[in-house]
Amino acid sequence: MTQARIRRRVVVSGRVQGVGFRAATHARAEAQGVAGWVRNLPDGSVEAAFEGDPAAVEALVDFCRAGPPWARVERVEVCEEPAEGLRRFDFRF
Repeated sequence: MTQARIRRRVVVSGRVQGVGFRAATHARAEAQGVAGWVRNLPDGSVEAAFEGDPAAVEALVDFCRAGPPWARVERVEVCEEPAEGLRRFDFRF
């Protein structure tokens, strides 16, 4: 039996823009087979939605708590949301 898809939306605050956060998140999501999106927000934070296998989604949420080497994550807000059936991972603007 396969597990149901889950979805988590995160907002990551700190030094997370201009440090490769979106690109690193995109690469990890694709490697994990997770669908969703990532974007910069006007307040300097990064928002992302992850949808897929529960273990893979949670791995992406955990990655956001640290970010890539040049980031300095200060806070991560995580919200559970119903899965939308997304099929790929995109950059949003």
